[in-house]
Amino acid sequence: MNPSTLLFLVAGLGLIGWLVGRARATRFVATGAARRHSLPGQHGVYVAIWTIVPPLLFLLAWSILSPQLVTQAVMREPAAMALPDFGFERAAALAEARVLADDPTRGAFNPVAEELAPAMRSAQNFYGWIGAIAAIALAFAGGAFAFTRVKPAFRARNRVERSVMVLLLVASLIAILTTLGIFLSLLWESLRFFSIVSPIDFLFGTHWSPQVISATDPGASLGAVPLFWGTFFIGAVIAMIVAIPFGLMSAIYLTQYARPAVRSWMKPILEILAGVPTVVYGYFAALTVAPAIRDLAVSLGYTYASSDSALAAGLVMGVMIIPFVSSMADDSLAAVPQAMRDGSLAMGATKSETISKVLVPAALPGVVAGVLLAVSRAIGETMIVVMAASGAANITLNPFESTTTVTKQIVDLLTGEAEFDSPKTLAAFALGLTLFVVTLLLNIVALTVVKRYREAYE
Repeated sequence: MNPSTLLFLVAGLGLIGWLVGRARATRFVATGAARRHSLPGQHGVYVAIWTIVPPLLFLLAWSILSPQLVTQAVMREPAAMALPDFGFERAAALAEARVLADDPTRGAFNPVAEELAPAMRSAQNFYGWIGAIAAIALAFAGGAFAFTRVKPAFRARNRVERSVMVLLLVASLIAILTTLGIFLSLLWESLRFFSIVSPIDFLFGTHWSPQVISATDPGASLGAVPLFWGTFFIGAVIAMIVAIPFGLMSAIYLTQYARPAVRSWMKPILEILAGVPTVVYGYFAALTVAPAIRDLAVSLGYTYASSDSALAAGLVMGVMIIPFVSSMADDSLAAVPQAMRDGSLAMGATKSETISKVLVPAALPGVVAGVLLAVSRAIGETMIVVMAASGAANITLNPFESTTTVTKQIVDLLTGEAEFDSPKTLAAFALGLTLFVVTLLLNIVALTVVKRYREAYE
């Protein structure tokens, strides 16, 4: 049975369970039964949970187990037994047979795979129907069990609330485990890299040239300081020079000067910038901003100015993160107690003096937190620097010169043709781990600042 059809069937059975459980609980109300603990809808949800959750858990486990059973069934075929026990040939034949089983109209490159396709299709259908029948049986059994417990004094509300609490716990654990899995995968590959290259050479070396790596001293060509400087220069200097003043000034105007009618349409337009895909910003930087920056550099006397400049990528990145700074500053200014505004105005201060000497200092922790979050967003940006920044690893203070970033180098290293175990490829994981740690620290600092700010004014 098709998995989507089976899921739709299980959902339908859950809906039926909800209707049946609710109808039975409604009869208690109609007959005037005493000691009704829960509402009819809560009884219906309880029956629906028992109808849906057990088959879904079984299907999740079956989706992991059934491919192994299918492979074991196919390997009993004479054509499969002739394949080597280990190696690429066996895995390739089974993979192609699986593709042919799903789509018989496709051509086969391996004759063995074409012979195994019917057996693969038959085994998939057999174990698919076993899983479907077992899931439906579990749905009926769970629904029947829950239906028998629907009584006036049954605490269905408590069971449903507990189920929702478990669901929320699982959702938060998924987020935590996903982050932990990303960190561990980066850490494992980074440890393999640092077993080849010294961490001192990588973190403090000033020469980055992964195209030419010495077999005796690979760390001499993998010094990441130019990448760290380029990331800091583009994402934390140039971008912030654009984002902080424009974001803060837009927040001050929208909260203090703009009329409600103006704010109602200006704020959504400003926040649209946060929803524009980064690849669009990359095209804008590469096709519009970069040539204009190059022409400006030539007019200022830089004869050999390049389009791949730090200034082009930084300017567009700053425009992209203006909504982050503006939104946090907006919330911070709005959270300042009205009594502070009124007290300043009552003492004779003008509106501009109140903003500059009372509101902004009071909202500064929230503004700083917004800036830190914007910096972490900027240093992790990929598409803009891939399309507008250069691949040249330079340490320079000249914004018209070419420089590169950590994220661009990760893309270049992982899209090349080098072997996975080579220092060149493993360097991408070390760069990713460094960027992950820096971004995590920035977010922790920003959240700490926000927490202290809320404790002061809530």
